[in-house]
Amino acid sequence: MKQTDLSADVFQLTATTQAGFEDILAEELKSFGARDVETGRRAVYFKGDLGFVYKANFRSRFALRILKPIKTFVAIDENAYYARIKSFPWENYLTNDKTISVKCALNSQTFTHSLYMSLKAKDAIVDRMREKTGDRPNVDKDNPDLPVHVHIDKELVTISLDSTGHSLHMRGYRQITGQAPINEVLAAGIVELSGWDPSTPLYDGMCGSGTIAIEAAIKGLNMPPGLFRKLGYAFERWPDFDQSLLDTIIESSMDRISDSSLRIFASDVSANVVSKAKKNIYNAELDEEIQASVQEFLELKPTEKRGTLILNPPYGDRMDKEDINELYKNLGDAFKQNWQGFSCFMITGNLSALKKVGLKSTSKVELFNGSIDCRLARFDIYEGSKRATND
Repeated sequence: MKQTDLSADVFQLTATTQAGFEDILAEELKSFGARDVETGRRAVYFKGDLGFVYKANFRSRFALRILKPIKTFVAIDENAYYARIKSFPWENYLTNDKTISVKCALNSQTFTHSLYMSLKAKDAIVDRMREKTGDRPNVDKDNPDLPVHVHIDKELVTISLDSTGHSLHMRGYRQITGQAPINEVLAAGIVELSGWDPSTPLYDGMCGSGTIAIEAAIKGLNMPPGLFRKLGYAFERWPDFDQSLLDTIIESSMDRISDSSLRIFASDVSANVVSKAKKNIYNAELDEEIQASVQEFLELKPTEKRGTLILNPPYGDRMDKEDINELYKNLGDAFKQNWQGFSCFMITGNLSALKKVGLKSTSKVELFNGSIDCRLARFDIYEGSKRATND
């Protein structure tokens, strides 16, 4: 097998993320040393070398995948699409004892079925390999040696190698989740968008499986999220994988971990839920940084005069409309009575119930929890006689 150009000094890369996190991901990548950074839709485009591929996978809190584009072309129909993919020298990247998978994301009127286009691309790769070698690689949808990503925008097709494999939100510390968990990248982004200062306390009063609190601790200690990952990365099966380079990046990242003292408080009304959160906190080795307790939020009062509160309340899919509206009204009352001096954040997919909070939000950011259209609403609760609204 020929040596590929994967180790070329600097090349174009794409980091995918959740909607609403493009700017914070761009800033994060710049802090890692990325060049020519540009934001897109749920993606950030930049340039870096092979070491940067490793670094971004190991250290990014906001990326879902790091992709390396290897071919871009225009296809006016599926025959042209197939032909251009088949013409690519896949034998430089793949041997028949390796497995592949192809995933497709599209925004096109010419091509409308992502699964079909994935299968068409897979056929092109397999047919190429059969013609060149007399045999074909197998498909492994769960854990392929070479995951390939296809992005179609109108008629512009970009073929990328997925350096990540299993999505980066799968940190590895979260063994147990509740009924409606927030994923790790979403939690990390919420903490970042809150502007939380790690020298001040952070409260998660409806902690569920503890993900927001854990991601806050990861931020506060400057921990690389890859520290917990047990699934490995797809780039480890690239033909030019450099173990010593990865080891150097891991060691450098570990040296950056802070020994700061954090005040992070996670609580929930359910003892069973808090038990699950404690297990996840233990898995992340953050027992000293996060205090988890059983507590009804409406009765929870902070011990300090300023800080950040983040809530992920029920969205109401398992509650009567009257009950969910009353809950949100009570949350607003609790903000006013108990959280003066705090910046209070709430992520919810129930936009009508959000209005029942009874406070004018300082800001609202559109986010998605899975497929649920949500808002991250901020309420700054002023002390003393100042109004708790922002007219």
